[in-house]
Amino acid sequence: MGLGRLMVTLKSKIRCLKIVKKGEYDKVEKSESMRMEIRSRKARKLIEETLKVADSPKSKTYILGRM
Repeated sequence: MGLGRLMVTLKSKIRCLKIVKKGEYDKVEKSESMRMEIRSRKARKLIEETLKVADSPKSKTYILGRM
């Protein structure tokens, strides 16, 4: 009986450790260069979409609704 209780106790402690380890990291603050990179990626994506629509023979106008 003592061995069974020990196993149950060990299993529950291991489960608790696994849960704690998931949230162990610190959140990284974005630097100014990271923010600039994100903005430039968004700008490139928007330009790419705009050019795709503008070059399409089917559409004549571009509606600004995707910002």
